[in-house]
Amino acid sequence: MTPRPAQPDDQVVRQAIAWMLRLRGQPDTGALQACEHWRNQHASHELAWQRVQQLDQELGVGLRALPQSRQVLEDARAGLRRRQALKLLSGAAVGGAALWLSRDLTPWERLTADLATATGERHGQRLADGSRLLLNTDSAVDLRMTAGQRQVHLRRGEILLEAAPQAEPLHLRSAQGWLRTRAARFVARLDAGALRLCVLGGEVEVLHGGTGGRTVGTGRTVEVRAGEVRELPPPAMEPGAWADGLIVTRDVRLGDFVAEVARYRPGRLACSEAVADLRLSGVYRLDDTERLLALLPQTLPVQLRYRTRWWVTVEARA
Repeated sequence: MTPRPAQPDDQVVRQAIAWMLRLRGQPDTGALQACEHWRNQHASHELAWQRVQQLDQELGVGLRALPQSRQVLEDARAGLRRRQALKLLSGAAVGGAALWLSRDLTPWERLTADLATATGERHGQRLADGSRLLLNTDSAVDLRMTAGQRQVHLRRGEILLEAAPQAEPLHLRSAQGWLRTRAARFVARLDAGALRLCVLGGEVEVLHGGTGGRTVGTGRTVEVRAGEVRELPPPAMEPGAWADGLIVTRDVRLGDFVAEVARYRPGRLACSEAVADLRLSGVYRLDDTERLLALLPQTLPVQLRYRTRWWVTVEARA
């Protein structure tokens, strides 16, 4: 496996943001050369620069989808701190924009993680112990793989992990609890203050206070919240289908389906309450969410209302 460059610490990330803001507009030759020199000083500088640029592109696309965003972008380009710009935006009358921004604009987890994906991106990697790790959209993990320790820290989003059989158990750490397995295939997702575990093969143990806990077998789904483990019914959307670029549904609420698709798109995608309880089943490809959304009016009494390309509402057909 190709070694990964050292991960940038917070100070390096702040330096990358400072360079990005300095080069806005029409930078002079000296500034461009100085930035190039800084990027070449260390691999972590270049990594921080690339991640900040990627995040900035997502931010620009999303903000342009919102009313009253032009002044916010201009203020950011003029040198205001990004936090000040976001405060200006959150004060604007833009409907649900603040909730959308809180989902898309949490950069530090993605910028400082060992592995991370942007909105709409998926990434797979073979780990040092032979395990296979796949990250879904907008996800971040840290890795600790040594001779005596196998640990994956899920900081954000969703992963599919195929744990290679080893004498040393593999641990998954998250803000909501710990999981342990010696050999299993499972999906773990952080969502709304809970950790959701779907076991696709083998057994996974949910640990209580670092000790033994509840064993979850193949085909079972549980939610871990505030130290409590609750079994869930079989999900209406097939767990792990995203690893193949698919959403596979069985009699799912339209509102839940739209919320899932929204995870893979920059901007805002919403579903009107008037049609949220409609049901649908099918197999949908994630690689082109525009085409995916265009299929909905063909099978349901709905229409797509575009305020901009990146602000879409699924509503009742007129």
